[in-house]
Amino acid sequence: MAVNIAIANQKGGVGKSTTAVNLGHGLTGKGKTVLIVDCDPQGQSAALLGIQQEPGLFNLLIAEMPINQVIRSTNRKGLDIIPSDKKTASAQVTLAAQRTPITYIQDALKPIQKKYDYVIFDTAPSIGDIMGAALFAADYVLIPSAVDFLSSDGVIKLMDTLRDIKKDYGWTGKLLGIIPTFYDGSTRESQAILNELTEKFKDGVLNPIHRATILRECAAYGQTIFEFDKDSRSAQEYINLIDYVLEVTK
Repeated sequence: MAVNIAIANQKGGVGKSTTAVNLGHGLTGKGKTVLIVDCDPQGQSAALLGIQQEPGLFNLLIAEMPINQVIRSTNRKGLDIIPSDKKTASAQVTLAAQRTPITYIQDALKPIQKKYDYVIFDTAPSIGDIMGAALFAADYVLIPSAVDFLSSDGVIKLMDTLRDIKKDYGWTGKLLGIIPTFYDGSTRESQAILNELTEKFKDGVLNPIHRATILRECAAYGQTIFEFDKDSRSAQEYINLIDYVLEVTK
């Protein structure tokens, strides 16, 4: 059975999609099969992988197409995706109006749970029915947090959301960790926010991903860090994250 991991933070611009695609591709380098489910109307996971955005999640949840018909290859061995686009926003409205149960993403994925080792949800920054259902379907939640005040505030709000889902719906998942992103050791703000996160969440805070121009360059070329520069510091930092994920979820 696949291990489901949600990448989430209730603030945008913290590197959720970058984390999702690099974690996903990196896991395939360890011999794992991975499906990325893009739950964000911006559809950035597909864009970062250099493939076309399309309403895959909308077609799965609203048009009720069979899941195998909405899965797309990323042209990378072992890595597939259910892409998203702006129609995901209208799916959110429809699902809320229909009062769809929080289990609907979990239920929709059942036919492929034995096909993949990992399913990674790239979620939108705002809480809503789709994000709530993705969190409920997750065995683990990984929270990227840029090292600034607003991002750390988003971590606290998401932790509150996870507690609510556990209390109201019996969610049995766990926090995989909080991964600081856009870290710059030369600035006082970065170090202060990292210290604050560590003080609040102790061992739940993972080694940071440094701010790096190379990660923006990857996006421009539709490549992951392992394709663009596998020997870079950024690649090694993501390998450290991948090794941690494999150890915790084995």
